[in-house]
Amino acid sequence: MTHDHDLVLRPTAAQTEAALNPPPGRNGGDLVVETLAGLGATTVFGLPGQHALGMFDALRRSDLRYIGLRVENNAGFAADAYGRITGEAAPLLLSTGPGALTSLAALQEARAASAPVLAISSQIPTAGLGGGRHGYLHELPDQAASFRGVVKSVHTVRTQSQIPSAIAEAWTSALTVPHGPVWVEIPQDVLLSETPIPVVTGGDTFPEELPPRPELTAVAADLLSRAERPAIIAGGGVVRADASGKLRQLAERLQAPVVTTFGGKGAFPWTHPLSLQSWLEDRHTTDFLEDADVLLVVGSGLGELSSNYHTFKPRGRVVQIEADLGKLESNHPALGIHADARLALQALLETVTDRTDPTAADRVREVLEKVRERIASQELTLEQDVLAAVRGALPPGAPSFWDMTILAYWAWSAFDAEAPNTMHSAQGAGGLGYGFPAALGAAAADSTRPVLAVSGDGGALYSIAELATARQYDLNVTWLIVDDGGYGILREYMTDAFGQPTATELTRPDYVALAESFGVPGTRTSPETLEADLAKALAAPGPSVVVLPAVLRMFAPTHTE
Repeated sequence: MTHDHDLVLRPTAAQTEAALNPPPGRNGGDLVVETLAGLGATTVFGLPGQHALGMFDALRRSDLRYIGLRVENNAGFAADAYGRITGEAAPLLLSTGPGALTSLAALQEARAASAPVLAISSQIPTAGLGGGRHGYLHELPDQAASFRGVVKSVHTVRTQSQIPSAIAEAWTSALTVPHGPVWVEIPQDVLLSETPIPVVTGGDTFPEELPPRPELTAVAADLLSRAERPAIIAGGGVVRADASGKLRQLAERLQAPVVTTFGGKGAFPWTHPLSLQSWLEDRHTTDFLEDADVLLVVGSGLGELSSNYHTFKPRGRVVQIEADLGKLESNHPALGIHADARLALQALLETVTDRTDPTAADRVREVLEKVRERIASQELTLEQDVLAAVRGALPPGAPSFWDMTILAYWAWSAFDAEAPNTMHSAQGAGGLGYGFPAALGAAAADSTRPVLAVSGDGGALYSIAELATARQYDLNVTWLIVDDGGYGILREYMTDAFGQPTATELTRPDYVALAESFGVPGTRTSPETLEADLAKALAAPGPSVVVLPAVLRMFAPTHTE
């Protein structure tokens, strides 16, 4: 009798020929790129360094497309966006020590946002591993230790025969929910040495699924079916799981109002009668959610931003669906369901009883009207007009990537993302410099539509060198830079807290002239002409920069009330 686990895949004639007669001149780097190609990778990001040259030399013998950025952290942001857009693990090739460490902030963002990134770094020669101080260039006592608290998994290779399996294992880890970044490191001598190992021709991996426990979804379905005032908070896990359609079906069957977190933008239609949109930093929304007798939280840990800075205190029963086990009940007691959002929502759809609630849409309208009145009372017409201009200029389906800047904070709450997986920001880890390099990664993933990046002048200076990358690869990205002469939100925070700001004012370049020096068209715009100028730039192929000199203000917070 033959069992499933006894079955093996027999090599094809071509695979056998390649194994028996590998081409000459291959090294450990070839094993890396061959494994990536076998796993289905088509594009890699990175930056070369002395210890990693074996990998980069091997790229010219492969069909992989290489997108080289100017700073390792920016390469990590580009890979992060590629992973978000495609759902594939995005390879990121780095060198030892300083190059590796420079990527840490990007990997932290990828971990917080569940973006699948496969970082592969060189290491010092094998003889130096183990913590001894041999004085190798770029040497760290334990390079992997710097990444263990940031990535999902760490894989250290010591021999060439370990390379294919280690990369395949890391690939599986990156694509097992919750998705995230992983780390593989390979010593310099292992990458450079000629290899007798046959050409890597296979590489199928099967990320594990995470279905919900049926007894838990049965209880959750019963609670939701019998609820008088159910409500739903939809987080980034809904977007990552491609579960927005199932979320909408469930909300309509339960007649449950839905608010999306900032990471879950687009998970629910903005103008749907049950949509509370994304006004989480508003006490009216917080009060509404607190009043729910059953609150379903899907794909969110209800962290600082999603809980109105931890002022949210639910009075009803909370049901939390979350793929990251550590986030279950981390902030509120709940019926915790450890599962992929898509599978859990499907289970609920199969077991809930339809509800009728003729008041649900009216209650949603009342909350949104209160929010509008609160914002209108603060005389923030400029900010609302600028955001509306961006929305008007952005073509349907075009993705946008937002840096940590005042206009992005407005967009978290007030921007209609139109569709899931089209609006992205660095709100997971909150580091500066994300918007433009991430947009470059998205453009590399899909060249059929324009990509918008939005930065303040402070964040722009983190990634200004990537104008060279945009030009070199002719990536279809329009970069909107809102120039207010400093770190605008920190200026506000310090003024509110201390009466005056310190260290927030910046001398900055002429961004239009600087863009043009890279061969990238630049336009200086105004709030009145922004929509037209931005639409024109987005419609033109290749990279472009639009600079808006403006001092924007944030709407008043409610968590301090």
